[in-house]
Amino acid sequence: MTVADPESPAELTGGATAATAAPDAPVDRAPDAPEVGRDDAPWLTVEQQRSWRAYLVGAARLTEALGRQLEQDSDLSLSEYEVMVRLSEAPGHTLRMAELADSLVHSRSRLTHAVSRMERRGLVERRACDSDGRGINAHLTEAGWAALVAAAPGHVRAVREHLVDRLTQDEFRTLGEAMAKVAPDVDCDR
Repeated sequence: MTVADPESPAELTGGATAATAAPDAPVDRAPDAPEVGRDDAPWLTVEQQRSWRAYLVGAARLTEALGRQLEQDSDLSLSEYEVMVRLSEAPGHTLRMAELADSLVHSRSRLTHAVSRMERRGLVERRACDSDGRGINAHLTEAGWAALVAAAPGHVRAVREHLVDRLTQDEFRTLGEAMAKVAPDVDCDR
């Protein structure tokens, strides 16, 4: 089932669907088609469904391309690269693990596993928090800094190739503005 109006799938209607209808065309429902999921949900219009699916496919392909480039060129995952970026931007290249997890929108468990892998490779290290004996900090090591510096040019080229240079400046700004509206209000239930 899609997030479009459940009364419009081809198997129910025999008519236009979100995938086949013109953007402003009405989506017909056969008179004898069953009412599926009628719960007053604010179903997406055909145009909204197209945009939603384009976002999902585009985001998945972009993430895959960026991850593949990093793995091939630097032996880093996109997640590991982002951990190192966040640490590189922090004072002393150090952040509390909880703060790092929040900035990456990762569960603490997921971050702990990533940091453990990175620690075995000498890219980061965990240290007790000086101001709070219960807290743990992640620190970017010299080897981690060197790996980040080596990986960054290729990653930036890939970001430009697969996203920035494909959009106009206005489209890219609009994308950033849209995601800035979405990000703070989405509860990730980590």
